[in-house]
Amino acid sequence: MSATQTPVQAFHRRVHDAIHDARIRANFRSAMDGLMSKRRTAFADWDLERLRELGAAIRQRALTRLPDLLEELERNCQANGIRVHWAETDEEACHIILDICRAHDARQVIKGKSMVSEEMELNHFLQQHGIQALESDLGEYIVQLAGETPSHIIMPAIHKNTGEISELMHEKTGTEPSRDVDYLTAAARSQLRERFMQADVGISGVNFAVAETGTLCLVENEGNGRLTTTVPPVHIAVTGIEKVVERLEDVAPLLSLLTRSATGQHITTYFNMISGPRRDGELDGPQEVHLVLVDSGRSGIYQDDELLETLRCIRCGACMNHCPVYTRVGGHAYGTTYPGPIGKILMPHLLGLEATSELPSASTLCGACGDVCPVKIPIPRLLVRLRREAVEGDGQHPGMVAGHGVKRRRWEVAIWRLWSWLHARPGLYRAGIAAATRFRWLQPRRLGAWTRYRTAPRLAPRSLHALMKARASGGNPR
Repeated sequence: MSATQTPVQAFHRRVHDAIHDARIRANFRSAMDGLMSKRRTAFADWDLERLRELGAAIRQRALTRLPDLLEELERNCQANGIRVHWAETDEEACHIILDICRAHDARQVIKGKSMVSEEMELNHFLQQHGIQALESDLGEYIVQLAGETPSHIIMPAIHKNTGEISELMHEKTGTEPSRDVDYLTAAARSQLRERFMQADVGISGVNFAVAETGTLCLVENEGNGRLTTTVPPVHIAVTGIEKVVERLEDVAPLLSLLTRSATGQHITTYFNMISGPRRDGELDGPQEVHLVLVDSGRSGIYQDDELLETLRCIRCGACMNHCPVYTRVGGHAYGTTYPGPIGKILMPHLLGLEATSELPSASTLCGACGDVCPVKIPIPRLLVRLRREAVEGDGQHPGMVAGHGVKRRRWEVAIWRLWSWLHARPGLYRAGIAAATRFRWLQPRRLGAWTRYRTAPRLAPRSLHALMKARASGGNPR
């Protein structure tokens, strides 16, 4: 963001640029159409609504007991030999990971896919402290080579086509220019394989943390996650506190929903269940396993019974794949770690409404995101709640989200108060309507940005009340 731009101006500029970028629109349109089709096929033989109800109930039950389950998770992880760390902020989480790396004289870190680490800007933080962090997920690796951030929470490089990826890899790693996806994938894996063996520490995310057994579940397709968590001598798993589930049996329905909603797969290639470091007699696995539980604003969301539903998210990305706004502007236009519908309801909590005030309004409220959410998060209703939070900042509506009232304008408040005052006084209201229709020619033809692409509505020569009164008296209603 330019130093002279406000968050609102920067957001509008990114959206404008994305909408007028034919390449971005074509890449996303093609990708989203494919993902929506695969999802429909994957759920064709399932009672989807029943499965969604089950998934929502599992996540809601876990959130209802969240404090107790986190303590149970800590006890069982420690019993399994996993060292548990608590971080209230992103900065604290980064320092915890840095301290672990320094304790092992780590200079190279290999990372599996983790959106929480993106929240923390962990790669940049480690780089500042002399530790190189390399992404091992193919999409994340491509994005890292390009010096960009992920544009999708499941497919980070979805904004790039094969030709762009080939050109990037040729420029950065010396591979031959090619549109052969198998060749490009094999080249990337070959480049990464040596780095796995050299890494001092492996860092991964967590899809589900099972309180009952102290098990960390990791879903992936490429095998890079398994290498990240087993080859380096130290494994650090980092996750938000909301990822905990109560029982191991809760994972199966959530996994069915996650894979089908995210990529249209019945099951992913790898499903890792990590329950501790290498034991005596075992031939592979890390010597140490650490779990970093990150709050970073999630406790604040937890305090509100309505906004709490945001934490049910299992990070499948289905809401993005079906969102007409995201499909047209792409992920980078949002300027936040989480784009799309889930980003619009999550990022205001993590960053405050001062920096994200435009996100809840960047929606048509068509309801597609709520219809496809596998755990039934009422995203449209939460967007309306956040829109209200952005303007209701007075003493009567104190709000829950940091920065509430940031879009509240005195002149708007004055207009609505005048409107309310007139409606409470019938005589003045009728006089005001009569004056408005009589002097309608004074109405401006430009109404700000709204009329940039639209014709301003014109006041009618007669009000509805006048028309109805004329009809009731048998006169000409026109």
